[in-house]
Amino acid sequence: MIGCDVAIIGGGLMGTWTAFFLRQRGCSVVVLDKGEVGAQASGVNFGNLRVQGRFAGQIPLALRAHALWQQIETLIGEGCEYEQTGHIYIALEEQQREKLEHNVEDALPFGLDVELLERAELQRRWPFLSPRVIAASYSASDATANPRLVTPAVARAAAGLGAQILPRNRVVAIEKPSARFRLTTDTGLVIEADQLVNAAGAWAGDIAASFGESVPMFAAGPPQFVTEPVPYFVGPSVQAVDGAVIFRQVRRGNVVVAGYPRGPSDRVNNRAPVPPAKTLKTMEVLGAIVPALIGTHVIRCWSGIEGYLPDMLPVIGPSATTPGLLHAFGFCGHGFQLGPGVGMVLSEVLLDGGTQTPLTPFAIDRFAGPISIDAARLEGEFDEAMLRSSGAQGATR
Repeated sequence: MIGCDVAIIGGGLMGTWTAFFLRQRGCSVVVLDKGEVGAQASGVNFGNLRVQGRFAGQIPLALRAHALWQQIETLIGEGCEYEQTGHIYIALEEQQREKLEHNVEDALPFGLDVELLERAELQRRWPFLSPRVIAASYSASDATANPRLVTPAVARAAAGLGAQILPRNRVVAIEKPSARFRLTTDTGLVIEADQLVNAAGAWAGDIAASFGESVPMFAAGPPQFVTEPVPYFVGPSVQAVDGAVIFRQVRRGNVVVAGYPRGPSDRVNNRAPVPPAKTLKTMEVLGAIVPALIGTHVIRCWSGIEGYLPDMLPVIGPSATTPGLLHAFGFCGHGFQLGPGVGMVLSEVLLDGGTQTPLTPFAIDRFAGPISIDAARLEGEFDEAMLRSSGAQGATR
């Protein structure tokens, strides 16, 4: 039996960053994961670290994360290919311009460096873009990092501070027979903790439900692929307003590509296939935006298992039913950038009883009554058949 101050279920970015900041303040921590550290959404995402284009209520948290990303090598001893590349949201049609204008409007109160650019200026700065791109919002401070490297590196740093990181330990029972939580894993390990963090990704809804907090979470996979290396010429990461293509080029020359709609993923069998037709369609869109990449070969495809909620916002903060329990899940494909900010904020809530970073929009009890639905994003960002099978589509009507 292992006793600790805080047990964390989930060895992804949220869990490992929380462990890191807790250990910095001397709190004993055990992190449990059913598989390998960072093997799910934290390790298979696109690697974008953008602040612009977020829900305005999330920007204070994103800014805290942004400041920590800028210090990542100092914090954990590894750079993880962090690079301040900038990020461009591009519009191909006039009706998409409204999204760009909202990006700038939402950024202004927080002092973000987001500017609205027209076709001529885009051609001057980034001549690789097709003239079909009529406008864009651009933030020079947005960045990228390698998601395959980050979570294992944060886990190593947390372990170096004394956190116990225990992969391949699936939690099969959770009890709170007294003031402490008691967790049992499929390896027979028993952990007792004063406080518990539910950061179990797409599986976190099951844990929340065991404490009487049901949430309408569903799983989906972001289809992604990478090209053969070509001469480096794309500086910033680029994202179409409608999500039809998202791309960035790494210094080795490979172009990492993603795009909506997201597809189905299987939480039981740990599978998230990428249909070949999806890859071909996204590469077609990429070629229309960057003609120089027409004919470039795709060398690898992948996806992952991410948790989504119908309002496309995460759950972050204390349980509404169980003292000592905190949730951090359902990041809806936007959690990579938030990771260190979430870890810092949760450590403050656990050790100080609160945080100055606003968390009200992310409270779990928002699902106790009528559920807010972001129908436009659900229908625009997900495969229709996947929404139908998950039940999410019915919620949008």
